[in-house]
Amino acid sequence: MARSRKHKKNIISSFFSLLLKGILLIPKGVSAFFKACDSKLTIMIVPHSIGKVVNFRTNVFALVFGVLLVAGVALSFFYFNHQASTSSEEIARLREENRQTLASLDELRDDNNNLIQAAKRFETTLSQSLALLGIKNTATPSKNISGNGDLSSLFDNKEDVTGTLQEAADIKQITAYLENAVQPIEEISKMLENQGTLFSDIPSVWPVKGGIGHVSMAFGQNVHPITGQWYIHKGMDFSTYRSGDPVIATANGQVVTVGYDSSFGNNVIIKHKHGMYTRYAHLSTIRVKKGQHVSQRDIIGTIGNTGVTTGPHLHYEVHIGSDVVDPAKYVTMKVSK
Repeated sequence: MARSRKHKKNIISSFFSLLLKGILLIPKGVSAFFKACDSKLTIMIVPHSIGKVVNFRTNVFALVFGVLLVAGVALSFFYFNHQASTSSEEIARLREENRQTLASLDELRDDNNNLIQAAKRFETTLSQSLALLGIKNTATPSKNISGNGDLSSLFDNKEDVTGTLQEAADIKQITAYLENAVQPIEEISKMLENQGTLFSDIPSVWPVKGGIGHVSMAFGQNVHPITGQWYIHKGMDFSTYRSGDPVIATANGQVVTVGYDSSFGNNVIIKHKHGMYTRYAHLSTIRVKKGQHVSQRDIIGTIGNTGVTTGPHLHYEVHIGSDVVDPAKYVTMKVSK
């Protein structure tokens, strides 16, 4: 144990001794370095031609410093020259991108102007349609956009106070207008739906399926095809020049009469809303029963030649209460003359 402790002490003592010697050598090394840097040098420049020899006297430190300074200047020159070249390429690229962006912006402005014109036409048409239908026009531009309450302000090509392009503001205004236009259009849709229900409750379609055939005799004063005498024809005759073509109900209703008449032959009478009735006569076959509810365009029979006729056709009547009216006022398809 004693030997081990003594050995450790010797090692520590040797370490501190070496450390002390090293510290004492530092001033000598620094002094030697400065003495070497202060060594005098003479640089002679001898011209090839006869001339005066130029002498420069300096020391090692100044020479090394000068070499480093020249090398630094040279390296800085090459570095900044490279940076300038790179910057020029970047500027050229940015200019090309800017040119393409400006071209795209011009195209966007053209498309935006076309959109504004289309929106203006839409606004005018919608306002006229709503006025005719008696619906209040709530489709006005957004309240935070200044203007005259319509799209006229879109034609002022200015920039807003925040610097945003006018085109972006126009698109926002058109978007707000179209969102507000949804409500009146929905009201028009509801109105059309109600009108569709109304038209399905009144006789308003061509009574022969597919709109085929033609009017062989109109309503009103005509010459009777059998007697040759003038008489009042109380309906419209539809002919396809053959029997068997389907006859349809011209409105929703309930079948109140199914039978045979010496004059009308096989005939069907349907009761509709609003006190209206329709008669379908001279049928070849009947496909409904009394009391049956039918929908508009349901097949109720086929064209025939029963009763007093000169050929296969459909005799069609429209009654309002006890009055017989001209069916042509309710047939929506164009009739042949």
